[in-house]
Amino acid sequence: MTSISNLIEGFQRFRERHFERNDSLYQHLVKEGQTPKTLVVACCDSRVDPALVLDCEPGDLFVIRNVANLVPPSENRAGHHGTTAAIEYAIRILAVEHIIVLGHAHCGGINTLVRTGGVNNPDSYMADWMCLAESARASVMAEMPQASLDEQLHACEQRAILVSLENLMTFPWVSERVESGTLALHGWYFDIEHGQLLRFNATTKCFEAL
Repeated sequence: MTSISNLIEGFQRFRERHFERNDSLYQHLVKEGQTPKTLVVACCDSRVDPALVLDCEPGDLFVIRNVANLVPPSENRAGHHGTTAAIEYAIRILAVEHIIVLGHAHCGGINTLVRTGGVNNPDSYMADWMCLAESARASVMAEMPQASLDEQLHACEQRAILVSLENLMTFPWVSERVESGTLALHGWYFDIEHGQLLRFNATTKCFEAL
């Protein structure tokens, strides 16, 4: 288990590697600003770091992380909308060209949703958030009632990615760019048990290994 002292030592190694050896990367990023072409909506899960999984350098990805890598639909502006605000920034300010919704196997949020039967706890922020994936859970249970729990979880994890892709299209500043060909949406699934990355194929309606 990583301790605070380990993290501090890690920062010192990072500083030595990037700031004390005349590394020009961060100087360039400071001078020119960030210009990522890809937004990744990923899970908070400590095992699924997009930059690590995709082997990217600083500045390559604009990343949003939340429980179960969910995207809410367009809705009224009451309250605080951290995920939506970050998506808007990526589209309108950074002009990213790709959005990847990166789901993964063994997702704790999806596991809780499926195991509780989608029952909402009004006193839980997490339960309220996971209601965003309720349509994914309900469709899997309707189509696969006799499947094992593992199969249902796996299917729900992937189906939730598709729900998020659908929700992205409810924002006019996303749909307009998709329709104009300046923005592409992608549904990816990281199988952390087998080290595989799968991509949703809109033609076959299946997740296929990359």
